[in-house]
Amino acid sequence: MLTLYTRQLGKTRAIVKGARKVTSRKAGHLEPFTHVKLQLAKGRDLFIVTQADTIDAYLPLHEDLILTGQASYVLELLDRFTYEDDAENISIFRLLTETLARLASKTDAWICIRYFEMRLLDYLGFRPQLFECANCGREIAAEDQYFSFSAGGVIDPNCGVGLPNLKNISVDALKYLRHFQRSSYAEASRARPSLEVQKETESLMQGYFTYLLERELNTPGFIKRVRS
Repeated sequence: MLTLYTRQLGKTRAIVKGARKVTSRKAGHLEPFTHVKLQLAKGRDLFIVTQADTIDAYLPLHEDLILTGQASYVLELLDRFTYEDDAENISIFRLLTETLARLASKTDAWICIRYFEMRLLDYLGFRPQLFECANCGREIAAEDQYFSFSAGGVIDPNCGVGLPNLKNISVDALKYLRHFQRSSYAEASRARPSLEVQKETESLMQGYFTYLLERELNTPGFIKRVRS
C-alpha cells in the first residue's frame, strides 16, 4: 500500500498490484521521495495504480544518508499534519516538490528545511506569531524573548514573568524565523546564521511541532544518529 500526496486529491492511499515482481514496470517508479505521474482506478475502498511514470527521482536523496533523513523529516511532517479526504492544497504540493528538489540539489539543507517548516505552518493554519506578543499583542522589540508553544508565538519579557512552559528565544533566532516567515525562498536562501543559532531554531521548531502533534517526531533522532 502506498501513501501519496497528490496535486488533485491531497493525501490519499493506493494499492499497486504486482509491484513486487522484478518485471513490474511500476515498481521502479514508486520509490520514496519520487515525483511521479500516476493513473489511478477507483477500487472498492482504495485507488489502484494502473500506470506510473517518473517525473523526478531526486536521486541524491537516495544516495546520501543525511539527505535521506532530511527528506524523511519533510515527509514525516507532511504525513503527520495532513489527513486523507482533506481538500486539495496545490500550495502544499508545490512546496513539497520544490523542497525535495532543493535538498537533492544539495543547497543549504538547514535553510531549506526551516523555510519548509514555516511555509507548511502557514498553509495549515498554525502560523506562529513572531511580530507581536502572543499574550498582550504589543509589538515585539529587538531583544531576547520567550516562545510559548501553547500560545503559538513569542511572549515579551514583561508578559513572560510567571507564565509556565516558556522557551527562551534569542534575538538572532527570532530574526531568522521572521525572515523565513515573510520572505521568498530566494531571499531566505541568503541567510547566514551561526551554528549556535541554527541549533537553537531547529530545537525550537521541533519542540513546537511536538506540541502541536502531541507526540515526538521520529526522523530528528535518525538524523542525529547518522551525523554522529
